[in-house]
Amino acid sequence: MLKVPEHQVAGHIAKEGKLGPLVDDRGRFYKPLQGDARGENEAKFYESFSSNKNVPDHIRGYFPVYHGVQLAEASDGSGKLPHMVLEDVVSGYVKPSVMDVKIGSRTWYPDVSEEYFNKCIKKDSATTTISLGFRVSGLKIFDCQESRFWRPEKRVVLAYKVDGARMALRKFVSSNPSADSVPDCAYASEVYGGSNGILAKLLELKAWFETQTLYHFNSCSILMVYENESGGDDERRAQVKLVDFAHVLDGNGVIDHNFFGGLCSFIKFIQDILESSDNRCENGH
Repeated sequence: MLKVPEHQVAGHIAKEGKLGPLVDDRGRFYKPLQGDARGENEAKFYESFSSNKNVPDHIRGYFPVYHGVQLAEASDGSGKLPHMVLEDVVSGYVKPSVMDVKIGSRTWYPDVSEEYFNKCIKKDSATTTISLGFRVSGLKIFDCQESRFWRPEKRVVLAYKVDGARMALRKFVSSNPSADSVPDCAYASEVYGGSNGILAKLLELKAWFETQTLYHFNSCSILMVYENESGGDDERRAQVKLVDFAHVLDGNGVIDHNFFGGLCSFIKFIQDILESSDNRCENGH
C-alpha cells in the first residue's frame, strides 16, 4: 500500500489531490515522472549513474539506490503513471530530523528556455543561492524538549538570508529548535562532527567533486538526516544523500565548479557551527 511520505520537506508534495511522491512499507520511494522532459532526464541520469564504472563505490552510497521505473497508482487519482522507484532515505528512522539544501550559486544552466532562466534568476536572487552558493529548501526537526516535530512554513524558509540559513543549520542540531531562545546546538558534535558525522561525509563528497568531470549537478540538493530516537549503537545515524537530478548534464571533462563552490561554502558553515559549539563546551557553557 502506497502512502504520502511523512518526512518529505521539499519538492512536490502529494496532498490535497496533487501529484507527488509516495512510499511503501519496504523502504522504497515512488517519484512520479514529471510530464515534461525533467522526469525522463532524471530517470536517464539514474540509469547512467547506476552503470557508470567511473563512479567510485564509496561515492555511490551518497546517492539513493535506483530500482528502475514502474507503473504505480498516482497520488492525484489519475490512475497508473510511471514512477521512478528509489531508496526511501528516511525509512527505518523513528524520529528523523531532515533538511534539504539546494547546492550551487545558480540553478539555471546554458541552453535553458528564457522562461526557466527568468524563474531561476528570480528565486536565486530572492534566496541565498547567489550570495552563499546554497539555499535551505525545507526542514523538519524533532524538538526533543517539546517531544514534537517542528517545521517552519515554506515561505519563511525561502525568505532566509545569510543569518537565517546559519540559524536553520544551528537549529537542525539543537534540542530546542522551535523555541524563540538561542539554539543550544546540543547535538552538533554528534551529528555534524565525528568520523561518521555529516561534516566527514561532506568532505568525502568534496574530495570527489574536486576531480569528477562526469556530470554537472544543476539544481541538485543535499538531504541531511539523523535520528532522535534513543537506542542502538550508532544512535544518530547521520546521513547525507544527493537528490533531485532532473537537470543534470554530462560533464564533458569539465569540473562542476557551480556545485563544488556551493558545497565548499556549505561545508564552511557546518565547520563554523562545530567550532563554536566545541568552544562553548570547553568554556563550560
